[in-house]
Formats: sequence, structure tokens, C-alpha cells
Amino acid sequence: MRRFQDRVLVVASMSLGLLAAMPARAASVVKVDRTTWGASGVPDYVNMNIYVPDRLADNPPIVVACHSCSTPVSGFFNSISGIRAGADKNGFIIVLPEATGRNCWDVGSTKSLTHDGGGDTQAVAQMVKYTLEKYGGDPKRVYVMGGSSGAMMTQAMLAVYPDIFRAGAARAGVPAGCWADGFDASNQWSGNCAGGRTSKTAEQWGDQVRAMYPGYTGHRPRLQIFHGTADATINYKNQGEAIKEWTNVLGLSEAPASTDSTTSNGTTYERRFWKNECGYTVFEAWSGKDGAHSMPYEADAILAFFGLDEAGGADPEPACPGPDGGGGMGGAGGAGGAVAPRRRSRAATTPARAPIPPPNRADAPMSSAIRSR
Repeated sequence: MRRFQDRVLVVASMSLGLLAAMPARAASVVKVDRTTWGASGVPDYVNMNIYVPDRLADNPPIVVACHSCSTPVSGFFNSISGIRAGADKNGFIIVLPEATGRNCWDVGSTKSLTHDGGGDTQAVAQMVKYTLEKYGGDPKRVYVMGGSSGAMMTQAMLAVYPDIFRAGAARAGVPAGCWADGFDASNQWSGNCAGGRTSKTAEQWGDQVRAMYPGYTGHRPRLQIFHGTADATINYKNQGEAIKEWTNVLGLSEAPASTDSTTSNGTTYERRFWKNECGYTVFEAWSGKDGAHSMPYEADAILAFFGLDEAGGADPEPACPGPDGGGGMGGAGGAGGAVAPRRRSRAATTPARAPIPPPNRADAPMSSAIRSR
């Protein structure tokens, strides 16, 4: 009997030890009150949600993830499980804005396509500023991504707030400003743009972007776009228009520096890469052969493009010195002072490498740059 009691005590002690070793709480998506994140002068339907991993990096990077039309944040968050795994592993924060009760994001009105114009884009910018202050985030490592309407929002955020974002990844979206052509405020839709009937010259697209933040001369964020050639919701022609727009904004040739093809998640992609004058990849266009509107997120490629595929890493695009030795041009605006390159974008050095599937669970060893929340 005594021997049985001793065994019970040992098992109980081990169980208590295991419970003590478990984290007090698991990270989850949390809604942030509008008065907390400073929702002033912006639409009352835009709400903020945030995912802060249990182990947070020092000066954590921030990824803003924008949902598609009529998609609740909970469902959208499940669709970006690879990004969440990256956050859990490497300690960056995910901000999840929500256009509550709306069909889609407003990326067609003048107020949303104007810097600090009081639209949806300004609301998201305020969320970023709150997150940077609240969590001591790195203002030089803020990124944005999304699919469909979220991809349109991604391109709009890069155009309207180039001073906040370092890079973006947009799947099945449209060029910034395209949605204004025939925009219907009642359902936030543009039949002209969605149908691929909106076309401009590269200079016209570039001028439209530059007009969204008049006088801005700073660094322009890099961009990665994905689009299925058989997309029946947002016509594939929009990728060609986006290429014209962003090569002009970034000061690039319309002809890519390199091309390749790869197969991932059952889709074969033809990929095009553009480099800036310092050899860093600043624009990528992925064309999914026979791909539909709702292709899976290429989370591994997105994380690598953001430089968030490892803990404690640096942004893959250091500042680029210009020919006069000063701050170089990252498109329409300077890239800032010169710094020694620390890491090239993977696509810039090995564009033919096939993406590595994202981990199924975030149980890799943590870097010393990660801290408990």
C-alpha cells in the first residue's frame, strides 16, 4: 500500500511540474478597443485586432494582415496559418484590421487614397502607430499583406503610407488607385477594375500613386504580387497593370531582371524579379498558371520577402547609396543614407530556388532575440 501511495505522489508531482512549465496563457487574436488604438477621424466600422505571440522579439517587426471581402477576421486568420507559425517562431506581431459589417475595404474613395485623408487606410496607419508605441516595435520593419480586397488594401497602404511600410505582399489584387474607376460606395466594388477594363500607362499609374502623398520623397516600399491567370473574380489583367504601376513608382524597367518557374501548393508559377540599382530584389510578380481567385497563401515566400523567416534577422533591402554617394533612389523617393548590406533578398541571389514549405508547428529553438511576453 505504501509503495502504491509513493507512486501516486511521484505521478502527482510530475503532473504539477508539467503544469508549472506550461505557459500561463496561449496567444490568441484579441480585439483592441477603438479608444485604445486612437481611432480618431476615421470610419467607425474599422476595428483593430492583434495577435501577439507568447514569446515576442525585442523591437518586434509588425505584419498588418488585411482580410478579403466579407471575411471575418477569425476565418481569415485561419487562412494565414503559415504567417501565424512564423510569428510564433520568430516573435513578430500580426495586426488584423477589420472592416466590420462592410462588403470590402474602401480602396476607391478619395479619402482612402489620400495620406491622412480620414479613410480606411488612415485607420490602419493609426493601428500601426499604436502597436509600435505599445510594444516597442521596429518602425523600419512594418509590413502589410492580404488577398483579394486585402491585396487591394495592401497596395493602397504602400501607396498612401510609404513612410510607414517597408514592403507588402498582395495576392489577387489590383493596382493602387484602380478601384477608384467606377467605385460604388454602397458595396465598395468597382466593376471596371475587377473586370480588367482599367488600363493606364506606367507614368499615369505612377503619377496617381505619387499624388496620394504629395511631396513625399522618401523610400518607396518593395512589393510582391501573386495572381492566378484564370481568376474569374479579379481579372488577371490587373497584374499587368500593377507591374506598370510599381515599376514606374520604384524607378525600374518594365522588363524584369530575371525570371523562373516553380511549383508550390499545386500551382505552377511563372515568376519575374526586378532589382534596384544596388542589386536587391524590390519587386516580384508571381503568375499562377490556371490559378483561380482563391489560391493558398505562399507563406514561406512572403516571410522570406519580408525577412521574417528567421528570428533576429534584418530586412532584406538595406539602404541603397546613389551614384553621388548619398541616399539613393528607391523609386520616386530616396532610400535614405547608405549602410553596409547585411543580407540580400533571397530572390535576388537565388530566384530559381523553389519555396520551402512552412513548418507545421512553431517548435524550433528560439533565438536569443526572442523574449517572453
